[in-house]
Amino acid sequence: MTDQPQSPLGVAVLPVTPFQQNCSLIWCMKTRQAAIVDPGGDVPLILGALKEIGVTPAAIWLTHGHLDHAGGAAELAETLSVPIIGPHEADKFLLDDLPTAGLRFDIHDMRAVAPARWLAEGDEISVGEVVFSVQHVPGHTPGHVTFFQKDLRFLLAGDTVFAGSVGRTDFPYGSHETLIAGIKGKLLPLGDDVQFLPGHGPASTLGEERASNPFLQG
Repeated sequence: MTDQPQSPLGVAVLPVTPFQQNCSLIWCMKTRQAAIVDPGGDVPLILGALKEIGVTPAAIWLTHGHLDHAGGAAELAETLSVPIIGPHEADKFLLDDLPTAGLRFDIHDMRAVAPARWLAEGDEISVGEVVFSVQHVPGHTPGHVTFFQKDLRFLLAGDTVFAGSVGRTDFPYGSHETLIAGIKGKLLPLGDDVQFLPGHGPASTLGEERASNPFLQG
């Protein structure tokens, strides 16, 4: 967990929960203000990382409402006294249902999440002096959003696109066609040089996925 050299943004990835979800800590190198992206659980681990890195948490950002991404958000927000931002309001039903969703996996202390701010296509959010734009990319969930930093060519993709794969759409509210259209219409046009961090697994570039991801061919 070290600062990225010559970058205005620091990034640390913390795989959390049995789902090994990539909770991301991002921080402005100048102000040392930090955002916690998709804290699915393992709150003590996240708190320890914040202390180790030496940054000041300012907000929690959510890409979508699934328990492995949002399950620790309410506890963390209360502990740190920071707001929860995102996702799109179309995922409200998932955030409301988190306690029930947790019980399906024998997790008994999961709490519903009420964001201080919903996000929509074209919104901007910032951590310190670093500004990200918001893309609404449904399909995996109706309210899924991604966060793009144009100058740094960096995307927090959540569960839209992965290295060699794409997000699951076999939920009652999922749509493979909608997801693929969103990836091709909103994410790939950001540029082949864009490095993205997905919700699970290793980072990749949009160019690599455009060229070789079997779900994005044709």
